[in-house]
Amino acid sequence: MTSQTRSAREIQLATRPDGVPTAANFALVERPVPELAAGQILVRNTWMSVDPYMRGRMDDKESYIPPFELGAALEGSAVGEVIESRSAAIPVGTTVSHFAGWREVAVVDAEHATPIDTTVAAAHHFLGALGTTGLTAYAALTDVAPIRPGDTVFISAAAGAVGSVAGQIARALGAGRVIGSAGGPVKTALLREEFGFDAAIDYRAGDLAGQLAAAAPEGIDVYLDSVGGEHLKVAIEAMRRGGRIALVGAISGYNGGQAAAVPDLYLAATKEITLRGMLVSSYFPLFGEYIGKAAGWLAEGALRTRETVYEGLEQAPAAFLGVLAGANTGKMLVRLG
Repeated sequence: MTSQTRSAREIQLATRPDGVPTAANFALVERPVPELAAGQILVRNTWMSVDPYMRGRMDDKESYIPPFELGAALEGSAVGEVIESRSAAIPVGTTVSHFAGWREVAVVDAEHATPIDTTVAAAHHFLGALGTTGLTAYAALTDVAPIRPGDTVFISAAAGAVGSVAGQIARALGAGRVIGSAGGPVKTALLREEFGFDAAIDYRAGDLAGQLAAAAPEGIDVYLDSVGGEHLKVAIEAMRRGGRIALVGAISGYNGGQAAAVPDLYLAATKEITLRGMLVSSYFPLFGEYIGKAAGWLAEGALRTRETVYEGLEQAPAAFLGVLAGANTGKMLVRLG
C-alpha cells in the first residue's frame, strides 16, 4: 500500500441507539491509514465477525469492556492477511486473527495478533467454530456448567453461532439428550437434521414451558443460556436438583425495555442450582486445548457449521441488525473484498 493510496474504509458508530439500533447509528467513512510503528503489522481484513454482545458496547455505560466511541471505528474479531510488517515475529503474507474488525485494513500491534494455520481449516472457521464462538461453547459445558455422562442438556439460541456448536459439543462430552430452542420450523428442523439435537423447540410457537416439558419430561441437568428472560425462567422451573446453568448471554434484554419474564431465583436456591456467568476472555488459556480437539471434530465431520455471510464492509450494519433479530443461522460473518 503506497502513500498515494493509503486510505481505507471503516464503519463508525455515528450515534448511540435508543432501544433497537437502526442503520442511522452507523457511518461508512474513508480514513487515512497511519504509518506503522515498530512492532506493528498492517492487515487486510478478509473476514469479520458480527456478534450480539456488541449491542452493549453501543451504550455509554460501564461494563466489562469499554463502550464504543462515537466517531470512531467499531471493533470486533477479524481475520486477514498481513500486507506490511514491522515485526520480525509476523512476516508479510501471514494470515492472522485479531480484534480490529469493522474496517478494510487494520494497524495492529503484533503482540495482539495470532497467526492461524489455514491448512487446518478455512480462515473463517477461526471466527466461528475454532474461534471465541467455539471456545465459549466448550468452556461453558466443561467448566462453567460441566456436563456429566447421561445429562439432559438444554441450549437456547441453538441455531445461532454458539448454540449450534454447543449442541454438538454436548454430545461429544457424553450428554444423554440434547434439546435446543430456536425460532421457526426451518431452524428447528436444522437442529435435528444437521446438528444432531434430539429435540428442537420453536419458541415462536408459544408455550415454551410446555414444549420443554414434552421434550424433557424428567427435567434437565444443564442449561446454556444465551437469551435470558422467559428462557431462563422456564429452564429453572425444568431443572433437576443440583443442575448447572451457564449464563453466556441475554439477548432478549440487549435493547432495553421491561423483562417479559422474571426467573424465580428462590426456586433455583431450593433446587440447589448453580447459575454461573462467564466471559470468554477468562478462558483464552484453553484455546490450545480446544482447537486441538475441535479441529479434529471439524475435519471428521463430527462438528458441522453453518454461516450466514454478508458481502462487503458496507453490509456490516445490516448484518449486525440481522443478528440481533435472529436472522442468522450459525455464525454471522462479513466477507470483505
